[in-house]
Amino acid sequence: MHTPAEIAATSLIRHRTPEFRRANLAIFSAGFATFALLYCVQPLLPVFARDFHVSAAASSLALSLTTGVLAPAMIVAGALSEARGRKSIMVGSLLASAVLTLASAFVTSWHEMLVLRAAAGVTFAGLPAVSMAYLSEEVHPNSLGLAIGLAIGGNGLGGMTGRLLGALLADLVSWRFAVGVVGIVGLAATAVFWRTLPASNHFTRRPLHTGSLIASFATQLRDARLVALFAEGFLLMGAFVTAYNYVTYHLLSPPYSLSQSVAGLIFVVYIGGVFASAWIGAMADRRGRGRMLVLMTLLMLGGVALSLGRPVWCVVAGIAIVTIGFFGGHSVASSWVGLSATSAKAQATALYMFFYYIGASAAGTIGGFFWDAASWFGVAAFVGALVIAAIVIAAVLAGAPRHKGEDWST
Repeated sequence: MHTPAEIAATSLIRHRTPEFRRANLAIFSAGFATFALLYCVQPLLPVFARDFHVSAAASSLALSLTTGVLAPAMIVAGALSEARGRKSIMVGSLLASAVLTLASAFVTSWHEMLVLRAAAGVTFAGLPAVSMAYLSEEVHPNSLGLAIGLAIGGNGLGGMTGRLLGALLADLVSWRFAVGVVGIVGLAATAVFWRTLPASNHFTRRPLHTGSLIASFATQLRDARLVALFAEGFLLMGAFVTAYNYVTYHLLSPPYSLSQSVAGLIFVVYIGGVFASAWIGAMADRRGRGRMLVLMTLLMLGGVALSLGRPVWCVVAGIAIVTIGFFGGHSVASSWVGLSATSAKAQATALYMFFYYIGASAAGTIGGFFWDAASWFGVAAFVGALVIAAIVIAAVLAGAPRHKGEDWST
């Protein structure tokens, strides 16, 4: 006689099954579109500074304001998904984000752009945390690292594509055309996601009660491992976004003085992150999450140091290494959150993503002041400090005792 838990485990989605392929196609497509929509403005920050007559720190608000609004909105989205279901929240989120991005191609003032980007921060919130909760519920733990790694790979490929389209189309046509094209890609991805995502067979609807929601968050914030993982998300994303926000400024400036489209080609290194997220996620399932997290953060620090070299290949190689380390580390940390949370996984992943995007917003804007003060050296010093803090936390996590029954954590 099998227990209810054993019966439920047999119906979870596993690697090399049609359901696994459908789920990953859907989540990959949605993540691709979401991160293309989110990050298509990043290579355009110098263009915005020029066209709208704002400073480097002010132009960074086209991204930092979005991620700053996104962070708290994700907590609300995670709670709504517990009450209303995962798929409906994710579909509505992706559709609204695509429409808002299309609208931003027609703004006539910087304030209008910021209003639309802030609104997009709300709509973006429905996908990242909810998709991780969906995977944590529907995919078997032995396949979860790979599934989340593939999902993050879609995020990475979308971020790379959005950035490249933004840089290349802005140079060839205009930034408005570039943003509009990315919005259309988002609409197409919404259709793919809606048609292919398997139903939530292991989702249990929970009434939305503010008191119980606050209690759930309080419980998770008392879990030392989860808090450490939240801090890790803050530091990893803060370092990564800051590096990418200002490396374009670096390459557009002497001694390189590259064109917008050529400087934008640095985003091709995202390919390394796409492969690293799935590979490192699968490796963490076998070799231990703590060990792999330490390795990825050390890799990021090495990339920051290399980017200080004067030859352009040092800058490109350094950013590539930072990218691989970031995606690998995020893949490990985000899957660890889903496995460590004993209840209300959507709230746990929403909290992780809250700190993750607060890191992007705060560090991404603060980095502008380091750029103004000391150019790329100042930015690299700031990013390096964030990564060193991430290394310390990763080492503590690697040495911490496992939760009861948590065979996959170390």
